[in-house]
Amino acid sequence: MNTEECYMCERVATSKEHVPPLCLFPEIKDTKGINFRKNLITVPSCDIHNSKKSDDDEFLMLSLSGLIKNNPIGNFHQLTKSNRSLKRKSKDFLEKQILRNHILKKVKTTDGKFQMVSIGNPNTERLLKCLEHIAYGVYYQEFKERFEGEIRMVLEFIEYHDDNMQTMKKFLKKRFAGEKELNKEIKGGNLLVFYYHFLEPDNFGLIGMRIVFYGTAEVYFSFKGNNAKEPFDLTLKLMESGIKTTMNIDGEEFVFNK
Repeated sequence: MNTEECYMCERVATSKEHVPPLCLFPEIKDTKGINFRKNLITVPSCDIHNSKKSDDDEFLMLSLSGLIKNNPIGNFHQLTKSNRSLKRKSKDFLEKQILRNHILKKVKTTDGKFQMVSIGNPNTERLLKCLEHIAYGVYYQEFKERFEGEIRMVLEFIEYHDDNMQTMKKFLKKRFAGEKELNKEIKGGNLLVFYYHFLEPDNFGLIGMRIVFYGTAEVYFSFKGNNAKEPFDLTLKLMESGIKTTMNIDGEEFVFNK
């Protein structure tokens, strides 16, 4: 009898894990019959990397569904399931767990109306942990094997304090948008909630991936497998050394260490 390994570790899989978590997809009871939970991605998982991370799944749902630039599905999910979840929490849960230094601010929307929004510092460390799990799951789904190596990511939807990271967000957005590989079929359990696409491995064996939640929240990943070559890029070395560096994509310049 063949046994499957967990998508995250070498333990024997005991269940199936939804990638991304099931709670990110609206429920039929909220959508009046529209099913956003069909054909979802599942991967083999052990207990530690499935049932014991339900709190992280809820945290991710609350963090992503509340983004102001989400599509209508994300906004709807925030007003229904996420709002019910918050009502069950303590009064200070949002500030302690989701947004530090939380304040409410009235902002003008694209249709000229005003809306109250929450502003604060996201719990980036926990976000990265949650998104890393999704990256491992999507990699397993795509290549039918567990990823072993180093994963790096940049979150397009948050504001970094570091100017270089802000520039890197713009650089990656432009780079992914210009890649011919992105013309391939995008994949995901429901494209209005979540989709992803991989780039072909480069000459060092590094693999790029872009994930999008609720139509606009983008995350860029780099997979460096244990067998990948150590890349040497003079431009990146100059950036890391603090030297002013300019990178160009299709005539647009991105300046680091200004």
